[in-house]
Amino acid sequence: MNTNEQKVQVLNKLVTLYGYQDWWEDDNRLSDWISMILIQRTTERNANQALANLKPFLDLDSLMDMDIIKLEELIYPAGFYKQKSIYIKALIEWFVGHGASFEKFRLYSTEDLRKELLGIKGVGEETADAMLLYIFERNVFIADLYARRLFSRLGFGEYNSYEQMREEFMPITENISHKLCKEWHSVIDVHGKHFGKDKEMDESWLLES
Repeated sequence: MNTNEQKVQVLNKLVTLYGYQDWWEDDNRLSDWISMILIQRTTERNANQALANLKPFLDLDSLMDMDIIKLEELIYPAGFYKQKSIYIKALIEWFVGHGASFEKFRLYSTEDLRKELLGIKGVGEETADAMLLYIFERNVFIADLYARRLFSRLGFGEYNSYEQMREEFMPITENISHKLCKEWHSVIDVHGKHFGKDKEMDESWLLES
């Protein structure tokens, strides 16, 4: 078994263990998108509270027209509310400036679209990839801290940077369904939280053929 096959095996075993995770996507795509800004440097609970405050205004016109002071007040529970309000405004203005059409972006390659997203204030590598995966439906590997720690523990490498791991793992996302690609990210995070509570957990079975 080559290294890429081993990576796929580990990820598919985690999907089998934890089952499909379908709780993370909202019917309102804008809600999911804004949540990727709100979750930065805070807890899921705090981000969800801020998102609940925003719920009556989760449409492009309302967010474009909203005074930034009001936006700050609404997202206050998520912390860093002044910065995040600027980031949300920048994201919405970028989207509206591109015609507010997801269809337009289907013409972009994944890497070209990623460069566009990274040019938006407040959007870093991990956030850009989350947007690619969940908003623009592109197969990408999110090399978050849980992923780097998991594959380091399993002996695949040290993965000292986000980009290093992403570059190595992107090829395994090319020939799988988009649904499975999303599940890989979800179960890595679910497993990471379980491991955080039980650091003596045996993970060797993930490498067994």
